[in-house]
Formats: sequence, structure tokens, C-alpha cells
Amino acid sequence: MAIGLSEEHEALRESVTGWAERHISPETVRSALGADAGDRPAFWAGLADQGLLGLHLPEEYGGSGFGLLETAVAAEALGERVAPGPYLPTVLASAAVHASDGKARAELLPGLADGTVTGAVALNGALSGTRGADGVLTVSGTVEPVLGGALADVLVLPVVTDRGEEWVALSKEGLTVTATPSLDLTRAVARVEADAVTVPAERVLDGLARPAVRHLAAILLGAEAAGVASWCLKTAAAYAKVRVQFGRPIGQFQGVKHKAARMLVALEQAHATVWDATRATGDELDYAAAVAGVMAPDAAVGCAKDAIQILGGIGYTFEHDVHLYYRRALSLRALLGPSAEWADAVAAAALAGVGREMEIDLPEDAEALRAGVRQEIAEIAVLEGKEQKRALAGKGLVLSHLPAPWGRGASPLEQVLILQELKAARVRLPQMIIGAWVVPSIVAYGTPEQQERFLPSTLAGEMIWCQLFSEPGAGSDLASLQMKAERVEGGWRLNGQKIWTSVAHVAEWGICIARTDPSKPKHDGITYFLVDMKSPGITVRPLTEMTGENLFNEVFLDDVFVPDDLVVGEIDEGWRVARNTLSNERVSLSSGSGGTGSSVPDLLGLVSRLGRELTPAERQELARVVCEGHSINALSMRVTLRQLAGAEPGADASVRKLLSTAHAQNVSECAVSLLGASATVAADMKLGDAGYWNRAVLATRAMTIYGGTTEVQLNIIGERMLGLPRDPEPGK
Repeated sequence: MAIGLSEEHEALRESVTGWAERHISPETVRSALGADAGDRPAFWAGLADQGLLGLHLPEEYGGSGFGLLETAVAAEALGERVAPGPYLPTVLASAAVHASDGKARAELLPGLADGTVTGAVALNGALSGTRGADGVLTVSGTVEPVLGGALADVLVLPVVTDRGEEWVALSKEGLTVTATPSLDLTRAVARVEADAVTVPAERVLDGLARPAVRHLAAILLGAEAAGVASWCLKTAAAYAKVRVQFGRPIGQFQGVKHKAARMLVALEQAHATVWDATRATGDELDYAAAVAGVMAPDAAVGCAKDAIQILGGIGYTFEHDVHLYYRRALSLRALLGPSAEWADAVAAAALAGVGREMEIDLPEDAEALRAGVRQEIAEIAVLEGKEQKRALAGKGLVLSHLPAPWGRGASPLEQVLILQELKAARVRLPQMIIGAWVVPSIVAYGTPEQQERFLPSTLAGEMIWCQLFSEPGAGSDLASLQMKAERVEGGWRLNGQKIWTSVAHVAEWGICIARTDPSKPKHDGITYFLVDMKSPGITVRPLTEMTGENLFNEVFLDDVFVPDDLVVGEIDEGWRVARNTLSNERVSLSSGSGGTGSSVPDLLGLVSRLGRELTPAERQELARVVCEGHSINALSMRVTLRQLAGAEPGADASVRKLLSTAHAQNVSECAVSLLGASATVAADMKLGDAGYWNRAVLATRAMTIYGGTTEVQLNIIGERMLGLPRDPEPGK
């Protein structure tokens, strides 16, 4: 995926990538290693001709009239080529000047937009300045390191005066700019010295402040960091497909496959958080930019390190380009400032009650559709109890994406509107629990009679289901199931054992898969049944979980008769039906905290009740969890927007599933850590915060197991998203 989501953004990225492939070859990058730090690259004029320097600037200043997101899209694409030269410093400088008030914008922005003027910004340190009786500002001092300073015609610099910190835009004449030996061999940093330099009044950037500059830097440097991470991931995955060791491609080894999958996860978190920071404003921008400042540079550094590891010895050589990307990643993170500082800003914002509301910008025609939805829900809102639930089911509002009459064939836009209006009317959908996984499978594969019999009451939350899938020897490897179903007159006899069956002790019906033809390969010869849990021969034994509770069960089926009319789909084709159920299960499990209450708002509520200040280490841990939660929310928003645009969710959805299952664990572990010695009380929700969170820390361990373990999810990401070789079949 990439930072941009829309068709226009994808077209822009493809255009920039195509141009860069033609003009910024690996040889071009290598030639920059020995170039003079003050030389513009040969492709500079062509890059400017593409209009890439002014995407974010208004047309009145020679720009394209777009926004920071478009420049972030371009910066990511150029970051994939580890582009040398002053592109990033220049667009950062023009963005900073544009964020100010006064005459400097009209004077400087046209040249920065057309490439005749290059720029740079000092992100660290500050000059000192004094004003004479005539009000003229004079500055002196040294700032370093300044990215691209040796190539800059105009330098945007902070100055400490009696008015506080101000910003100025100075021409290189009158300054002493010295390139310094740089870790990044393709783009140098410099030391900038001023000795009693007079600042013209029009070059004082009124209205510009350090927070705004830091926001811009987090977004633009973060976008380039995402490009660096993307190249590292693609390079490592491509190598893992062809490098053979021990008789097979290294990408088939789970250690390598999972490392690459984790790289993709980190990259998508960087994409989501940088993208969201371009959309935020006000206090939410402080928060969103700080999250991007944590996630994107760390993703670049982490992906570069992992790429080197996957490449092995060749990755450690100077001849391979991966070290250039590692150097770029390290430099970007260093220029932005320590991740710990950004994390502390995240913690400060979160503790102050600042968050980020993920609001969807809906198309203009949405309001006409909303009016009808609102009216329908208003009529239902006056009902109560079962009558209300049945009305919701009858109107197709429970699972609205399903075809009528069970849903309403709602488009992604209508689905969003329905959820918004239900929330506004304080109408809660029925709690179907496992029924939410059952309904789509019966809609897709069930007979009309099965649909009429089971769907209305399930959609109304009146029928409790359980899932008879897992067996003692078939958990994540579900297709290895051994339960037998033998043909008898009028139906089938089921014999075997199921395990980890949630709510089986109270369920009325179960969905069950059993082997009907053991001679066929393991994914074949399986049939999908609907089982009456009151049938003779069914024994349910509760399993006590580590919490001391009994949600799971083992279920024994001894000669349980299931009539032919309760087979869903074709005989021996039940795996296809089961996959439909499993896909809905995993989406549902990734949509929340799984009933544990382990969410960031819950955690922040605990912090407010501690009655003490957090230590620096605790603030860092809190920030890590907050950043993770925010990235999941941003990924969810991106999935929704893709669907609204008619596109498939892509990697965002898979990554969100993986992150969501572990997130509740991380939240509860952070909470228990904050509680300290008081977290020795029993895991009992009745015993205050300590009991509540102890119960949560135990309960959430299951979340990375059921619904497909984390390791299985990493396999899926590695194989389906990155194209890595599938695990070998046993015995092969």
C-alpha cells in the first residue's frame, strides 16, 4: 500500500515512481556518494518541471494548489529511491514559509516551487537575536545539523529573542554554511553560522512557531521514512523468494517469513499515522503528528535492520544499496529527534485528554441517503426490548451489507450512515456473538428453508450459537479435523470431540464441520452441519480458563443424528463454507477488545485514578500503547475509506487484524505495570482497578490464539501479501 488512498493519489504516486525510475537510478544514487555537497543533482530541473516542489503550495505562489498529503505521497515515492539532493529540505522549507504570515511568502514561495531556489530548515538548536532601537533584528550563533544546508539558497532558522522564539528566512549570503561529514552518504547535513547578520523585516516569519515546524517535519520526514521502509521490505521479500538455503527458499522458513510480515505491519502503521497527521488540525494535530513522529522513523530503521538481516552477508557489504537506506533511516530519525521525545509528547497529549476523532468526510449525496436512514431508525428507537431487536432485524439493519431480506445490500456509504445514526439514536444492535459469524455462511450457502428457519431469530439476537470447529488435534490447522460423519438413513451420524467451544453450555444450536470422506485430501471431504445442541448424544463439559471462568467447553458427540436438511452447502464441500465463517470470525475479533474492556480510554481512566504522576518510563510505555491504538484506528479508517471508494481494503485490513488481537493484551499489561504492588490482588472484576485489570491481563491471553493465532496471521500476511513461499506440506 502507500500513504495516499484515492485514485488521484495512486496516480500521483505511480507518476512520481515512474519518473524516479527513469531519472534516479541506483547508479545516480551511487554517483552522489562522492559528489560535492554543494552540487545540485542532475535530475533537479526535471524534478522541478514535474511540479513536485509545489504540490502543497497555493497556485498564487506557483504551486499546484493541493495539500501536504500530496507532497507526502511524492516524498514517499522519492524516499523509495533514496533520492539525493535538496528535494525534502526544500519542500519542508516552503511548507514552513507558507505556514507563516507576511511578505516572505510572496517573495520566496514562487522560487521554491519552481526549483530556482532551494531551501533548508534547522530543526535543532537556535540562533540568538537582538533588536536595536530601530526594531531591526540582528542574529548570531550556530545551528546544526541542518539537512541540505550546503545546497540551500534560503535557510529557515529559529532565533531566540526577547520576544521568545521567532523564525527567520535568511539567504545563504552573509551566512557561513559548512557541510559536515554525514552518516547519510547521499544527502549531507551542514553547520550554519551567523555573525551579526541583519534580518530584513520581510524575512521575519511572523506566526511561525516551533510546534508547526515540528508537525511539518514529522509528516514530511515521516513520509520519506515510509518510502525507505517500503524499499527495504520489497527488497527483503524479493530476496527471500529466491535465496535458497538448506534446499528451499529462505522465505519459506517461518523465522524469515514472520520477520518480513512484521516489516509490513510496521510499514502500514507508518502509512496510516503519517496519512492521518496530514488530515489533523488544532490540538489533534499535536497528537497525530507526535504519533507519526514515533511510528514512521522507527518503522524505517526497523525495516532497514530487518532487511539487512534477511539479506545476510550481502546486506552487510558496501556494494549493496541497503546500507544507504539504513543510513537514511537513521539520519531521518536523528533529525526529527529521539523517538522518546515524540513518545513523551504523545503521552502528554493523551493524559491531557487530547485524542483523535476519526471522522469520515462523506460525499455530498450522503445527506439525502442519511435522511431516510434516520427516519427508519427513529421509528425503531421508540420500540423496546425484543420488539426493537426484531424491527432492526426485519429492516435489514443488523448486518446491512448482506442481501435482502437478511440485510439490505447496503453500500459501504449506507453502512457508515446506519452505524452513525444508530449511535446518535442510542439504539444498540442485538448481541449475536457467534451468530454474527454464522449468518453470512447461511446466507451464502444455506437453503431457503434454512434461512427462514434460522436467520430471523439469530439476527434478532434470540438464538444462541456455538462453533463446533476446533478439536484437540486441529486448532489453527483446522483442516486436520478427525470428527466423523457417516451416512445413515435420512441424514448423518456424528462421532468425535470438539474443544475450545465458547458458550456451548448455553447454546441452542451449533455449526459443526466433520469429515464425510476420509479418502480425500484434508481440505476436501469435509461437510458443514447445523447441530441441535439438545440432541441425544451431546455431552458438554466446561473448561475452566485461567481466569477461573467457564466460557470454553469441550463437546463430545456420540452417534448424534443430523438430518439431511441441516447440511449447509454441498456434501464434502464444507471447507468452503467454513472459510466464510472463519473470515467473518477474524474480522469480528479484530474490531474491538473482545469483551475484556482493555482499551486505551479504559487505560487512561485508570491513570486518572492513580493519584500520582507517571514516571518517565511509565509515560514511554503508555505512549507505546496509545500509538498502537491510534495506528489501529487510522488503519480502520483507511479500510472504510477504501471500501467507500469501491476498492478492496488491501494490506490495511490484514495488518489491523493482527494488531488488534494483541492490542488488548498490551493495554492490560501496561495497566498492571502501572498498578505496581497493588496488582497482587485476585483477578476479580469486583475488587476495584487491580482486580479488574488482573482479570483482563489473564483473559486477553486468549486473543492471540482463538480466531487464528498470531503466527498463522503472520503466515497469511507473508504468503498472501508479500508472495513468500508457502510452508512445505508435512513429509515433503
